[in-house]
Amino acid sequence: MSDAKPKAEGQSDEDEEEEEEDAPDGGWGWVLVGALFVSNSLVFGLMRSLGIFFVEFVQYFEESAQAISWISSTGLATQQFFSLLGTALCHAYDTRVVVMTGGCLAGLGFILASQATSLVHLYLTMGVISGLGWGLVFTPMVATVMAHFTRRRTLVLGVGFSSIGLSSFAFNPLFQLLVETYAWRGALLILGGLSLNIVACGALIRPRRRSKAPEKKVDSESRWSCAATLRRISAHLELSLLADRPYVVYTLAVTLLNAGYFVPYFHLVAHSRQAGFSEYQAAFVMSAAGATDILGRVASGWFSDLGHFRLIHLLTLWTALTGLFIMLLPVSSLSGSYGALMAISLLYGFCSGALTSLVFAVVPMIVGVERMMGALGLLQLIESSGGLLGTPLSGLLKDITGNYTASFVVSGGFVVLATLTMSTLPHYFSCKEPRRRSPDNKDKGSPPELEQMHSSPPATEELMKHPVSPENV
Repeated sequence: MSDAKPKAEGQSDEDEEEEEEDAPDGGWGWVLVGALFVSNSLVFGLMRSLGIFFVEFVQYFEESAQAISWISSTGLATQQFFSLLGTALCHAYDTRVVVMTGGCLAGLGFILASQATSLVHLYLTMGVISGLGWGLVFTPMVATVMAHFTRRRTLVLGVGFSSIGLSSFAFNPLFQLLVETYAWRGALLILGGLSLNIVACGALIRPRRRSKAPEKKVDSESRWSCAATLRRISAHLELSLLADRPYVVYTLAVTLLNAGYFVPYFHLVAHSRQAGFSEYQAAFVMSAAGATDILGRVASGWFSDLGHFRLIHLLTLWTALTGLFIMLLPVSSLSGSYGALMAISLLYGFCSGALTSLVFAVVPMIVGVERMMGALGLLQLIESSGGLLGTPLSGLLKDITGNYTASFVVSGGFVVLATLTMSTLPHYFSCKEPRRRSPDNKDKGSPPELEQMHSSPPATEELMKHPVSPENV
């Protein structure tokens, strides 16, 4: 008996091949996972290795730790702030073009930073320009990959995000070598060239297929009216989510997490140098944390997809452990024991990597897969406030106390507070995931957001329709 399905009327062989490539949990999605793997290493993997330049900037510009901290903090906050712009542009135009543009901006920022003569120049280049590029890359790439997978979504994100730990392991000693060989200006110029590889990753995203269905005629006057324009912008940005209590609570928790999560990546190398360890010993601490970060991301993704525990419960577990180990980082080095500092760094790296993919995998379960891209962009926008203030606050505490002990304790406290905030989500203490199914998506072969990404931009009135239907990840 033949298993071949009858071809729909008017459907070409090319359309059938495209549907096979777009099949959920496979097809072209695996190529996009590879693109996400590389682009993440050139965004967050690179960002997490900038601590190597921290000491160099302090010595060259003769500024305080707080002033230097604003460089990385501005880049992180700009990336998260403009993620919402990236998702809106993907809705209005083409994801492929948006990501490739972001790659160009990311590389341009580092190339211009290599010629900086003041901290303001670094704020504008490494902070604003590169941060804007990262914002146009990260969230659209994550949402595109998530749209191609349903059953193995958390595992796929874990694999895609594992490059952050791998690049952290490789970049820290590599950047130290580049700084010693070419000074910090030459090293930043090389980083700019590396960042341009994001353009190739964006080129792997398949262009949007235009719908052959005839478009409805819309009165030109109503199309460009103020009210219609505002509704269209609101629909693109998913601003209605700000009235959804579970989403607001979750966003607050992630913002608190963001305030402390990145502090070790920017200040742990400087703390290790202050504790009396050599430059390469300090760089290897972050490399070791990056190695266990890889293991944590993949292991967490695999275990989460087994379905034994709810994702939100696993997320709070890893978040609480991450906060605890951040607070223990300075304690482990008080005795001058390099082994103790290394052990805590390894545990911190594993837990911080384990929670990363879960942060994004929980979002479609709160808002539904149809609103996933907009929700991710809005989440990144709001949590940027935590990333903007966390690292400078850590630098300020170092300037006041003379060491990084208070910095890490306060940062870990923010992460633990995020855990407590997550526990206030509705149905948090339920052992089973609340299930809601959208009747429009029942018995379809591919996720609804995948269909949306490969269709033409919807009309204004269609943009206002956003059924909420969280899907079991």
